[in-house]
Amino acid sequence: MCAVFGILGSYEEGMARAALGRLTHRGPDFCGVVERKNLFFAHQLLSIMDTSSASAQPLAYEKILLSFNGEIYNFKELQAELKEEFTFKYANESEVLIAAYLKWGVEFVAHLRGMFAIALLDDETLYLFRDRLGKKPLFYLHNNAFIFASEIKALLPFLHKTEMDGDALLSYLSFLAPTPPFTFFKGIKKLGAGEYLVYKNHSYEVKRYFDLLDAKPNLITDKEEAVFRVREMLEESISMRLDADVPMASLLSGGIDSAAINAFALKGGANLQTYTLGYKEFAKYDERQNAKESAELLGVKNREVVIGQEEFLEASERVLETLDEPLNDPAAVPLYLLFEQIKNDGYRVVLSGEGSDELFLGYRQYFEFLDVQNLTRLKNKNWLSNYFHSNFSMNREWERYKRVFDGTLLFRTTGESFSDLQKNIAMRQNVRDNESLKYIKSYRERFDASAHTDESIWYSYIDLHLFQAEHYLAKLDRVSMAHSIESRTPFLDHKLASLIFSIDPKIRYQDGVTKALLKEVLKPHIDTKILTRKKKGFSNPFMEYLIESKKIDLIREVNEQSGIFKRDKLDEYIQKAHAGGFKQHVWGLYVLSVWIKKYLL
Repeated sequence: MCAVFGILGSYEEGMARAALGRLTHRGPDFCGVVERKNLFFAHQLLSIMDTSSASAQPLAYEKILLSFNGEIYNFKELQAELKEEFTFKYANESEVLIAAYLKWGVEFVAHLRGMFAIALLDDETLYLFRDRLGKKPLFYLHNNAFIFASEIKALLPFLHKTEMDGDALLSYLSFLAPTPPFTFFKGIKKLGAGEYLVYKNHSYEVKRYFDLLDAKPNLITDKEEAVFRVREMLEESISMRLDADVPMASLLSGGIDSAAINAFALKGGANLQTYTLGYKEFAKYDERQNAKESAELLGVKNREVVIGQEEFLEASERVLETLDEPLNDPAAVPLYLLFEQIKNDGYRVVLSGEGSDELFLGYRQYFEFLDVQNLTRLKNKNWLSNYFHSNFSMNREWERYKRVFDGTLLFRTTGESFSDLQKNIAMRQNVRDNESLKYIKSYRERFDASAHTDESIWYSYIDLHLFQAEHYLAKLDRVSMAHSIESRTPFLDHKLASLIFSIDPKIRYQDGVTKALLKEVLKPHIDTKILTRKKKGFSNPFMEYLIESKKIDLIREVNEQSGIFKRDKLDEYIQKAHAGGFKQHVWGLYVLSVWIKKYLL
């Protein structure tokens, strides 16, 4: 895991090196720079697979320069395939990427299995690639020069003026994080999952090289075959991610995702140290007891990391600084503290279970949406539509039924927070109903144009692109890399995801049980107690901490100066949060307020 950074165009050396220095946490082992007129091409290295000097970057070959962040798990197989056509000096991932590019051109990315953000300069043409499922970030800025980086903080010195991007704000309020290509800093953009950028002759174009919807639907219709194929692919995915030249650990909750990772790791001969998070004052929120039982049943060592209000509040400032822009996920703070302990214990790689819920329908609301979706078949819906329009409610259930009876898109990600009507009522700007659809329009158009017709595939597809890539994976990347730790997510192997998209969707939900297919896959490997345990999300007492510390008052304070929201509606949300409601909304407003105060006021 590393950081990529570069400038094509005029630059000031001291400014460029200072900007690169902002990424040291992502790669503290070595810093490499290729510098010449109108080119600053750099890399910060975190040694994982090869701790020798041979892994240093940027790597140069003839007119090619490469700076690469991530892991290519099949690089040894690619090297064997390419050795007849390329003379390898180091036989590492970077050299294999260059050899693959020389053979296949930009199509080389289709041969990679892993997570990556790749910057490849071929003479005067720059290519930037973000991995298929968005595990690794890549941001860019085009003004007097074209500048790219692994994190926004390295691009900030090059902004002529700091302004908030309106599309980033509205998409953040809707979907917990800004949707690609937007960031909160006007002028700074990000690549989406499965996209690549070509920069040449002072202009750039963004293209898509991978789409999960290209997987042909219903190739597998037999449940037993589906179970066998998924088990085989999941075991392979986990096995590939056990390869490292540094100490490795794993997260462990009381759920089946982390249990699956550790069970298959054990099968592969790796007994990983596991970690579980707990809360001093609010044990009801954590999974220590379940994780302890899981560790005993699996036969792994588990360490509990327990935090309290003081640690949470002190760390929250560092976390929001780490994230660079608003991200509505209060779990970022305890996760940051967890990785801090893991780093202190000497681990550099951590396995985590992101993606399982989206692939295997692990959220109960997926099934609720499928039920509500059936109401679209009602022939006489007009009077129901009129009824819902005449009886507004802030609750999300009202919004769901209104959409069905209006004939608009029902499911818009699991992470949907503020509806458009909620935004319109709360903000001092006019927000039209369904305006947020423009931020997911391209995804829905691709779904409608594909061979897939089952709405559950749409649920998985949009959640993997937004709820995962821009929300959960953004959080995981920033807080783990803040401690120079590489996080690996075996469920988000693109071959595993494509396999699931090729299985008859009904196999995932016909029993009405969350993760039914995955549970069948895991039956031979995991104790029934774990498989039948009630799901408990990664919850934490963030709102209790925010209220008790009075930090929640920052929302009103900042709004008095920014004037983005109507005072009475903001008060209403805060009052509801005191009573236990709309907590995600209010945390999002708090995080937004911190950012506005830092960058705009």
